[in-house]
Amino acid sequence: MKNRGRPAHEPTETSRRFVEALAGIAVSQAEIATALAITLPTLRKHYRRELDRGAATVEARLVGHLWRIAGGNDGTALRAVMFALRCRFGWSEFAPPPSR
Repeated sequence: MKNRGRPAHEPTETSRRFVEALAGIAVSQAEIATALAITLPTLRKHYRRELDRGAATVEARLVGHLWRIAGGNDGTALRAVMFALRCRFGWSEFAPPPSR
């Protein structure tokens, strides 16, 4: 009986570094899969660790930039602080004040 379809994808060290680097600069998973000529489920199956590390890298960079901006003393800094409070700590200007 003949094999049907494509051969199974085999990740290499080079492809692993490539996936992590692209995920680390916020390239979408769909675009990474297209660049490797594999499907999205195949990407997620074989490269989960690299996708997670890349996502953590980009998140860490963004948080670092946000905190740098929030350290200023202008309107942009105030908006950065408010954004961080909403995203990381669930703060809302619409929520009632906490009871004491």
